[in-house]
Amino acid sequence: MLLLAIAAAAVGLAWWCRHKPVRLRAVRLALGIGLAANELVWWRFRYSHEGVHLTNLPFQLCDATLWVSIVACFTATPVAIEFAYFAGLAGAGMALLTPDLWSPWPSYPAYYFFVSHGGIVVACAVLVFGAGRPFRPGAIRRAFGLLIGYAAAVGTFNAIFGANYMYLCQRPKNPSLLDWLGPWPVYLGGAAVVGLALFWLLWLPVRPGKSPGTAKGDVYPARRMLK
Repeated sequence: MLLLAIAAAAVGLAWWCRHKPVRLRAVRLALGIGLAANELVWWRFRYSHEGVHLTNLPFQLCDATLWVSIVACFTATPVAIEFAYFAGLAGAGMALLTPDLWSPWPSYPAYYFFVSHGGIVVACAVLVFGAGRPFRPGAIRRAFGLLIGYAAAVGTFNAIFGANYMYLCQRPKNPSLLDWLGPWPVYLGGAAVVGLALFWLLWLPVRPGKSPGTAKGDVYPARRMLK
């Protein structure tokens, strides 16, 4: 039911913004404020119970895509929208299908998990399909390059401090796609291939000339998404 509700919210808000363009700015700003507020409340709850340690910082991929999604909602910067769309939908979508919950359902951490990851999906749907603009050429290359760069930085942090952000050192305890990609470090290469394949699939409906309701080659400039 939760996954259906997230999908319905994403489709419904994107459709509404597409047909009511004047509402797009208000909707994306509201989403940005809501996502940021939800995350700050979670930080207060989590760190008041656990304390702040090198192994519980907000460095997971979905943490990064969440804040990039917030930036994209506030600024409509094309590179932020691209990274949020590709990495956010691929990462948050997979997390929703194979949730690695901190505590059993129902509990506040479990509710937070679905609100934050579902919020990324809804925000990306509004920013991309609600705006009705195709992406610029090279969007996959830029987004995947940023993802690899972030993974390299996080991997370095993991190696120095013994953390496991982005599951680069060990697979999650709960069942996930990584279980099918072999042992460490083999699954890292498999995950990169799967990620690139997901990026390519996500590229198909937003490539120049293919976005519904736009003229062929109508690629958005930096400030156009603000409208």
